[in-house]
Amino acid sequence: MRLLTIFAHPIRTSYPGRVMEAFHEPFESDGHMIDVLDLHAEGFDPRFTGADHAHFWGGEIPAGIAEAHRRVEAADRLAFVFPVYWWSMPAVMKGWIDRVFTGGWAYQYGAGVEDRGTQPLNGLLPRVPTSLIGVGGSSQRTYDRYRYIEAMRTQIDVGVFAYCGIKDVESHFIFDIEAPGNTDARQVGLERARTIGQEFMSPHRRVRDAKNEHFEVRLDRAR
Repeated sequence: MRLLTIFAHPIRTSYPGRVMEAFHEPFESDGHMIDVLDLHAEGFDPRFTGADHAHFWGGEIPAGIAEAHRRVEAADRLAFVFPVYWWSMPAVMKGWIDRVFTGGWAYQYGAGVEDRGTQPLNGLLPRVPTSLIGVGGSSQRTYDRYRYIEAMRTQIDVGVFAYCGIKDVESHFIFDIEAPGNTDARQVGLERARTIGQEFMSPHRRVRDAKNEHFEVRLDRAR
């Protein structure tokens, strides 16, 4: 199995970096291959440029984006590990999605650019299981109170991944790691990351459908 992990924190030895390492431990123990796409270390430019805009309308693919496509296509599992900034992923990771999840590769309307806005959407990404791990400073109580988890899953799991064809996506959150004295919470978070990794690589894991789960939650709330 080959895992591609996209990581978004400027300091690899930070707590989110430790979460990523803990998540990887079960994969390493079983001898699986891990490709870490460290956005900061690799100097990824998240800005959507004129070249990206031209490609959006059918022009040439910008430099470096085809290589990112190949790394995704080679993966049997995808993972995204990131600190939660303003109830979402960091800008560098969102920019990676903006630039890499391109039309004609991640999604397409009808036969191509000329059918955008008039023909049905087709998600084109490989149907690989995808796991997101958000590391949050706030407590789970805060997330639950404001429905931040639901909002993030709607925006990211459904609005990005299911839109592009990856329905088997799961989101996990590690809470309450920011305040001084939260050593216990941080340790619990690392154990949770190991468990997430163990379950994510299992051939017996439950296949998810983020889009259907999203609408089931809405239907249950309406009853």
